[in-house]
This record gives sequence, structure tokens and C-alpha cells, in this order.
Amino acid sequence: MAGKSSKWAPFPHDAKAFAYAGDALKKAWPALHAGDNEPYPDAKRAQALIDAAGKAAKGLGAADLSAKLQDAWRAFHRGDFQTAFETGESLGALGASVAVKALGIHTTYLVEDEAEQLKRFDQAAKLAEAAIKALPGEANSHYRYAFALGRYSQGLSITKALKQGIAGKVRAALDTTLELAPKHAEAHTALALYHAEIIGKIGAMIGGLTYGAKAAEAESHIKTALKLTPDSPIAHVEHGNVLLLLYGDKKEDAAAGAFEKAGKLKPKDAMEALDAAYANAQLE
Repeated sequence: MAGKSSKWAPFPHDAKAFAYAGDALKKAWPALHAGDNEPYPDAKRAQALIDAAGKAAKGLGAADLSAKLQDAWRAFHRGDFQTAFETGESLGALGASVAVKALGIHTTYLVEDEAEQLKRFDQAAKLAEAAIKALPGEANSHYRYAFALGRYSQGLSITKALKQGIAGKVRAALDTTLELAPKHAEAHTALALYHAEIIGKIGAMIGGLTYGAKAAEAESHIKTALKLTPDSPIAHVEHGNVLLLLYGDKKEDAAAGAFEKAGKLKPKDAMEALDAAYANAQLE
């Protein structure tokens, strides 16, 4: 498990530009969180979380929770994913959003062992599931669950993932996310991938009949994500992936164009730097 005992692989790029000390975090927040719609954790927001979570709030005070969440997000943005995860996890459901995102992004890019990846995504999904129970009104409780479960299913064979009913759970969680936050760009991106992956792996006919997967839906959701976050590398990366899943070689040039766009964007934090590096690696 992703615990305190093992040292996580460090962020491999220069993180100086991503420090966001003091008030810099609040100022940069709208740009940093354009993709996931995470509200800025000031004291008012912290109190709202405490009120909503009831017993799951573990007797935390608003000022304390606010400071800890801000520190966890600072750690996330500068690529100290282990600190972000551990701080978030220590806050239970109230810190699950940052904990799951830190664990998920680190695992996606900086863990090579496939069995370890599966274990971590499973752990992330369980954290998010607990957050859904405690904070069902938070869009990111549902989105983080879909993200972790989606990544987990990518590590399985498509037949195994479909047999376990993962597709339906991911779909339901993303639908709920968008009901609560219609402009959640990352959820639109994930939903585009949901449709594209099913069609890419099992074909349009069975995918459409059994899982309601449609190429037009994939195209429409990724278009929305690109409109909401044109400066986000991941939106362009996944645009490239959606094109390849749906059309294969026919859209190879368009996909390469999307990866190229992602790789040229100036990253705002460690996650975006990893997304952009991944995009550039696809072009080699």
C-alpha cells in the first residue's frame, strides 16, 4: 500500500515555479483548478465541509482543516505527492480529494510496477468511496472515485473490467459529478474516454448496445473539456487518446497534433508538467 514506510519516487522535473507559498496559492487557484472545480479551502469552505461530514469530521476545527488542506494542495502542486497524500489521508473523508488526486497522479506517472499500480488505484478508490458516503454533495467525491476506478480498470483486461461491473460504476460516478458540477472539465474528459475506450476495445455495436457507448458522445465531451480548459495539457492528451481509440490510424495525424499541443503548453504545476512530458513522449 502507499504508506509512510516506503519512499515515493520523487517528481523528476524542476518544481521551483510551482511553490505557491502563502497567498500565491489563492491567487493561482482558479487556473490550477480549472480542470477539477475544487473549491479553494479557506476557513468558510472548511466549515462547510465539517458541517456536511458530521461525525466523519473527526472533531476538526475550521482553521486547522483549512491550513492543512492548503498545505496538502501546495505539496501536490509542487510535486511532493507523498506529503500531499499523507496530509490528505490523515484528514479522512475531508482530505480525500487531495489524497486521491496525489496518489492517482503519482501512480499514473511515477510507479512502474503494474501490481503496485493496481494496489494503489484500488486504495485510492476505497478512499474516494468513503468520501462519497461522508460528502455525497461534493462533485469531487464522485469524480475521484471514477478517476481511481477508471485507472484501476485500465490495469485489468477489458473483459475482466467489464465482468466486474466497473464500467457501470465509473459511468454512474461521472454522471453524478456532472450533475453536481456541469463545468467539471476533467469529468467531461473522463466521460469521453469512457465512451472511446469501450468502443475501441469491444467495438461500436456491442459497446453501444450493452454500455451505451457512442463515438459522438466521446467527441462531444472532449470538445467541452477543451473549451473549458484550453490551456490544460491533459485535455489535449486525452483528445489524442480518444481519436486513436475511436479511429486508430485514420486519425493518427490529428492525434499527434493534439499531443504536440499538450507538450507545448506551459505547465502550471507538477501534474501538468508530467502530463506535458507524457504528451511529448508519445511523439518520439
